[in-house]
Amino acid sequence: MTQDSQTPVTPEQTSQEVRAARMARVNRRIGVAAFCGVLAMVGAAYAAVPLYQLFCQVTGYGGTTQRADADSGTVIGRKITVRFDGNVNASLPWRFGPDQRSVTIRMGETKTISYHATNLGAEANTGTSVFNVTPFEAGAYFNKIQCFCFTEQPLKQGERAEMPVVFFVDPEMDENPELKHIKEITLSYTFFPAKEPETPVAAKATKAEDAKNNNL
Repeated sequence: MTQDSQTPVTPEQTSQEVRAARMARVNRRIGVAAFCGVLAMVGAAYAAVPLYQLFCQVTGYGGTTQRADADSGTVIGRKITVRFDGNVNASLPWRFGPDQRSVTIRMGETKTISYHATNLGAEANTGTSVFNVTPFEAGAYFNKIQCFCFTEQPLKQGERAEMPVVFFVDPEMDENPELKHIKEITLSYTFFPAKEPETPVAAKATKAEDAKNNNL
């Protein structure tokens, strides 16, 4: 009679294997759930970008100003000083700034001021600007009827351009008790090099052929 070489399985070992298998399944489920959660958060983040931009435009959060199609229609006695600031990114060879540093107006009064930019570089280039208003909470009441922000501005070598801004401060700001302390608002612009469109491969090949033929 041949003796069985396998070691008999005890109930304790069977129970341990069952628990290990159960824990493995639980860990797999947790891993899958965590992965799906990450995907959901990433998707929500991308979807939130336009919503965040809309939120900023509606509330003025982060110093985002408002756009207006016409004058306020109402002018009140409370005055406020608006200061103007201009900056240029180091990679853009421009001189840029406001024609005047500040103006004091009544809330609801429409005012026009101008910035100027000069291309100091050795060749033509194009810039585009971003802006903000401080204090940030005043952005919801700062309305621009005309503005050069986010618009590409090409300048030839040595060329100078005038860029007007038409604006008013909404008189409803005076009704906000939390903003009674604000006496000054600063409007700041910064110009950056505009991103140049990528040249298609076919166009690059044509330019290379033209250069080659010109050298012959």
